[in-house]
Amino acid sequence: MSDHAGRPEYGDLQLDRTGQAEAFDVIGDRYDDAFPHKEGQLAAAEWIAGSLDAGSRVLDVGCGTGLPTARQLAEAGLDVVGVDLSGGMIALAKANVPTATFHQADIADLRPGGPLDLGRFDAAVAFFSLLMLPRAEIPVALRMVHDLLVPGGLLALSMVEADVDDYPIPFLGQRIRVSGYLREDLRQVVESAGFEVVDESSYSYAPASTDVQPEEHVFLRCRRID
Repeated sequence: MSDHAGRPEYGDLQLDRTGQAEAFDVIGDRYDDAFPHKEGQLAAAEWIAGSLDAGSRVLDVGCGTGLPTARQLAEAGLDVVGVDLSGGMIALAKANVPTATFHQADIADLRPGGPLDLGRFDAAVAFFSLLMLPRAEIPVALRMVHDLLVPGGLLALSMVEADVDDYPIPFLGQRIRVSGYLREDLRQVVESAGFEVVDESSYSYAPASTDVQPEEHVFLRCRRID
C-alpha cells in the first residue's frame, strides 16, 4: 500500500531480481580483485566510524564480501549488520568479518512488517548496492533506510554517475542490470527521502577489468532530518 503521503511502498512494487544474485554468486571475491582501489568508500566509512560511539549499530546494505567496509567498521568498534541478496557473497563476508552479523536477504525484506526485523540503526552504508535496483524502487529503498535509522542517523552511499534505468551490462563475465542518476538528480532523490546531504565527493575510476568501463563514482554523506 502507499504511505500517508501517497508515495509508493514495497507492497506497491513488482520486484524482479532475476539473475542478479546468481551473477554475484559466480563473481564472488573476483569483485574485490576488479575494484582494488576504494579510496572514496574507505573515506566515507571512516566518516561514519568517526561520527559514532563504540558499539553503535550500522547497517551495511548490499555488504558484498564484507571488504573493505564491514571489516573497517567492525574494527572501529561498531556493531555491524550486513545484508546481501547473494548467498555466495554472504558466505565470503562471514569468513572475512567474523565479528559482524550477516543475513542473506533482499533489501525489501527490511521493510516494516517484512520478514527480517533488525531493529533501529545509528547509521547505514550503501556502497554501489542501490544501483542494482530499478529507479522506481530506489526512492522506496531510501525511505525505508531512513525509517530504520534513529533521528539524526547517518547514511553514506555511493552510486555510479549514469543516466540509466535497469540497464543490462556485462560485468566480470556475467550480466547484471544497473540504474544510475546524474549527480544533481541523485541528490534530489536522496533529499526527497528525508536526508540532508552534508558532503559530496566524486572519483574517476578505471576498474581492473576489461569488460567494465571507466566510471565516475559519486559519494554522498547524509543525515536523517525528519
